[in-house]
Amino acid sequence: MSRLTLAFEAPDISALARTLHQGIAALDRPPGHVELLNLLARGAGYRNFQHLRADAQARGRLSAAPAEPPAPADHTRCEKALRLFDPQGRLVRWPKKRNQQILCLWLLWSRLPSGEVFNERRMNELLNAEHLFGDYALLRREMVEFGLFRRTPDGSEYSRIEREPPPDMAKLAALLRQRRAAG
Repeated sequence: MSRLTLAFEAPDISALARTLHQGIAALDRPPGHVELLNLLARGAGYRNFQHLRADAQARGRLSAAPAEPPAPADHTRCEKALRLFDPQGRLVRWPKKRNQQILCLWLLWSRLPSGEVFNERRMNELLNAEHLFGDYALLRREMVEFGLFRRTPDGSEYSRIEREPPPDMAKLAALLRQRRAAG
């Protein structure tokens, strides 16, 4: 029987270390092979090793599938969203329509640091630098609920979830850069 080789990546090494420490401390003996695999998988956010393996196999099947061409950007949607930003590119007001809100969230997401874990205060500071209507809590909550940021259950740490942004976000960012260069 051939062995399946799986790449292992943990989004937060501190959470991984904490999970391993707690799991090993709970045992009265050194963990066995399967127990250690399950501890590592849980530290990376999976239920157990089987969940990690099934996810890796599904990703492999999806990456082997022919890629669909990206959808073109909706220029009308981007032009409407452009009106929500000041000449410096800061969000002036929170839009009423959900599709505009989502586009604004993506743009804010693109401006926040990736690969970092920061506390709530730092998250608020970063968001305040990107908007003018004074409701960083709304933006923070929406980014977490939409799946652009991950937060610990107690809300003390935030980190950006890396995803492929929609083409509309890139178009809106380009329009904002053009406007700033022209102004």
